[in-house]
Amino acid sequence: MSLKGKKIILGVCGSIAAYKSLVIVRLLVKQGAEVQVLMTPAATAFISPLSFSTLSQRPVYTSVMDDDGWNSHVALGLWADLMIIAPTTATTLAKMSAGIADNMIVACYLSARCPVFLAPAMDLDMWNHPSTQRNIDTLQKDHNHFIWPTHGPLASGLVGTGRLAEPGQIVSQLATFISTSQSLKGHKVLINAGPTREAIDPVRFLSNPSTGKMGIALATIAINRGAKVHLVLGPTDQEIPADLDKLTRVTTAQEMYQATTQGFKSCTICILTAAVADYRPSSVASQKIKKSDRDLQINLVRTKDIAAHLGTIKKDDQQVLVGFALETEKGTTNAYKKLLKKNLDLIVLNSLADKGAGFQQNTNKITIIDRDNKLQKFKLKSKEKVAADIFDAIEKIIL
Repeated sequence: MSLKGKKIILGVCGSIAAYKSLVIVRLLVKQGAEVQVLMTPAATAFISPLSFSTLSQRPVYTSVMDDDGWNSHVALGLWADLMIIAPTTATTLAKMSAGIADNMIVACYLSARCPVFLAPAMDLDMWNHPSTQRNIDTLQKDHNHFIWPTHGPLASGLVGTGRLAEPGQIVSQLATFISTSQSLKGHKVLINAGPTREAIDPVRFLSNPSTGKMGIALATIAINRGAKVHLVLGPTDQEIPADLDKLTRVTTAQEMYQATTQGFKSCTICILTAAVADYRPSSVASQKIKKSDRDLQINLVRTKDIAAHLGTIKKDDQQVLVGFALETEKGTTNAYKKLLKKNLDLIVLNSLADKGAGFQQNTNKITIIDRDNKLQKFKLKSKEKVAADIFDAIEKIIL
């Protein structure tokens, strides 16, 4: 993993942790990166710009306008391969979230076309405050990457979460991101996600609690790794990732089947996360069914099995097919049977019995099973990190 030749903007905010940013610059330069340091005015009270300029061998910008004229944040935003703000203070998080470009760092952030990493540092109560957490949620939805603060002694004397991650850890994460950012270039990834709805009458339908979050996380990781992504998405109000190659909205299991089958013809990787209805009403009432004193019976018929169908047409030497299995009992046994029966290359197992996994969660706990029945078990993680684990497993097959 190397950052040689990469153009990196380092933003430094006004925090006692700013001294660690000197080490970050030194490590980045040691790896061969070109580093442009930006500082907020508050940061200069902690560390001299001269210190950063000496290490980076570039002038340090502390404002959009200075005695030498205009420092073009637009040009810097186009120049950079990656932007990291470390430390990121609560004030800067708030300004970035709201788009308040009153300093060089936020102005450059709003102009940047490259991936942006944020490494927060602040005291315990500031970190836990609802306003800070709202800003973090917004910035995550805007597709920024976070290097989370760690737990330990803080400047206030309190002990808790808020310490800036160590410089070595920060640089390592940047290097890992750069090394994987184009690992899927040239691949076309098809992902289906979300629930389906099977109408009973004009106002009622059969469905499930799926939100599509797992599939959306997978789409985001695939885009970050350079793939062209086609997302087939059932009914959901989740925000979709930017830069999708194609988005197909569907409602019913039949529509999901048709869109996924059509998209499968041109993809190299297909991941089936959608919670597709196994059954649908055999007929749909044309008018709202009125309530009566008698029980209502609805005849259900089987929907088409998308995974099974794709398994029969898969080009084994050209396509990777990944399925999901949500089990409530005999999870690994049932999941492996499903993998073999449907000619999958990998199957991702999760269980409703695992706290934090399953529908409507921001986290998941998975086991990945391959065709040799080898198991990779993972701890509970955010769905973004789970998505990265899944693509790591896929890349071992295709690379």
